Amino acid sequence: MILAVLFANAEGNILIERFHGVPAEERLHWRSFLVKLGADNLKGVKNEELLVACHKSVYIVYTVLGDVSIYVVGKDEYDELALSEVIFVITSAVKDVCGKPPSERLFLDKYGRICLCLDEIVWKGYLENTEKDRIKRLIRLKPPTEF
Repeated sequence: MILAVLFANAEGNILIERFHGVPAEERLHWRSFLVKLGADNLKGVKNEELLVACHKSVYIVYTVLGDVSIYVVGKDEYDELALSEVIFVITSAVKDVCGKPPSERLFLDKYGRICLCLDEIVWKGYLENTEKDRIKRLIRLKPPTEF
């Protein structure tokens, strides 16, 4: 299961978070842990260079895209290899929505579309869609024409 997907800015403020199967009382711990992990390790990392960590029998894959840090946490079948595929799809979708690796301002300007992409990529803790064209089609916000 994919336990969490978080986006944070350079100062460590959470921009978007999605938790799946994580109790509310543990979420603060995960937020602070991931932001500290990024602050310690993401300095000087190139865009989309993946870093991997393990904590409490879960896997964490994280990277930087523009001014935004992205963290994906998984367990069981979502090991570091599966999470690297998940984070690749997420970074690809964010770049498509923003047109380039985003600054924090551009990221927040496109916040709604990025949230829609995340909902199409990860659904209830599982990887749902990986195809760029399908994700673009699903987030168009147009009513279906055929019933």
